[in-house]
Amino acid sequence: MFIDYVTLMLINLVAGLVLLAAYVYFGLGSSNQRRWIPGFGVVGAIALVTGLHMTFTWPIPGSFNIAFGETTTLFGILFVATSLTLAMGWELLSLGIYGFFAGLVSLLIGFRFINLGLTQIAVPAGTGFILVGLGGIFAALTLYLKENRFLRATGAIVLIVAALIFAYIGLISYWIHLADFSTWQPLPR
Repeated sequence: MFIDYVTLMLINLVAGLVLLAAYVYFGLGSSNQRRWIPGFGVVGAIALVTGLHMTFTWPIPGSFNIAFGETTTLFGILFVATSLTLAMGWELLSLGIYGFFAGLVSLLIGFRFINLGLTQIAVPAGTGFILVGLGGIFAALTLYLKENRFLRATGAIVLIVAALIFAYIGLISYWIHLADFSTWQPLPR
């Protein structure tokens, strides 16, 4: 039996996407940036730890380690860095540039996820990756044009739709994993 904490990664992703959508729509450009620091920090810490562990140890079968581990690592470091950037009062634009490249990876993984039919729900999962990727690709532009309410509203909607997709996948996964792992016992020491 393998270690599977993709459920935790998915629900953390959902929380992060909702937080990011709220920040893009309500917080970007507001005078009180500090209120967003704890949320970005918590989501980033969980994503960075789980993503790095999955990337380095490959605890689950096949290419899911790449799809979930590496994208979660990118997501996590962006959220940790966002938390630090807001705390220090620095500009976010350089993180938006990094987000562009992380977004390209997520976009590619989304299309490949669908192309390979990696799960029984490959289309929704792939679509979620694609939407997150679009959020990353347009991050720098949104940060640069932060006064553009239409761009911010569109970005927030894309992130919320991605969050809803991953919430569905994550909650279904919890339901299934609780049954599948109900009889699992650790190896005797």
